[in-house]
Amino acid sequence: MPVAVATDSTAYLPADVVASYGIEVVPLYVVLAGHSGREGAEITPGDVARALTTRGQQVSTSRPTPGDFVAAYRRRLAEGADRVVSIHLSAELSSTCDAARLAAAQVGEHVVTVLDSRSAAMGTGFAVLAAARCAAEGGDADEVAAVAARTAARTRTFFVVDTLEHLRRGGRIGSAASLLGTALAVKPVLHVADGQVVPLERVRTSARALARLVQRAAEAAGGPGASLAVHHLAAPDRASKLAAELQRAVPGVRELFVSELGAAIGAHVGPGAVGVVVTPAEVGDRG
Repeated sequence: MPVAVATDSTAYLPADVVASYGIEVVPLYVVLAGHSGREGAEITPGDVARALTTRGQQVSTSRPTPGDFVAAYRRRLAEGADRVVSIHLSAELSSTCDAARLAAAQVGEHVVTVLDSRSAAMGTGFAVLAAARCAAEGGDADEVAAVAARTAARTRTFFVVDTLEHLRRGGRIGSAASLLGTALAVKPVLHVADGQVVPLERVRTSARALARLVQRAAEAAGGPGASLAVHHLAAPDRASKLAAELQRAVPGVRELFVSELGAAIGAHVGPGAVGVVVTPAEVGDRG
């Protein structure tokens, strides 16, 4: 029984990977200068970066509608899938997963399985990719959902932002935690824990923050066979440098993706943000 894999646009999987595995991507909406558009198709990361650096400009995001998901699920079923496994960013950060569950109830929960990755960006994306690979190998819906859940559970996400103000405004981090980034000009290193954005440590400079990202990623990899992703918003040079340092620090990397954050996540982290996502190899799969 063929299984289709779906996700939302915040997974930020490379376009060639999406095309190769036939992954269904349902876009979030980004509101910019009073105009609402679909992430990626109508509003780009560059649009968001420019808006966030313009005084008075505000950027907000909203989930796909349940109808968007219903249309996507029914399209894949009409194309021949028997089941759909739909994997999304943390419900602690967005109501996207709720919309997917409403759609699943309408289409049929015996047909559509919805999974909360408890993560974001490639923290979700690696779970989606693992699910798609399992489906391509003939796995049934239960197996596809299980491998996605296992992958999401062992994936770690670390990032640094130039300012916590965008996260605070968007309600993605508490006002008390936002003070971490203002006192004595410290640079907070953050991570995603239990589906939430949480401060991890404080360092004095941007260079030290990037060095800590590399150290944290190497520790999280735990050995050869890890998959890595580097994300950024309007900081390609910092992202390239981070990727090169990760290649040196982490042995036997299975794959490394570098991509710019899309509008929906970029609106909350702001220009200059860089991060790394680490999925260690499963025990028994390490070289």
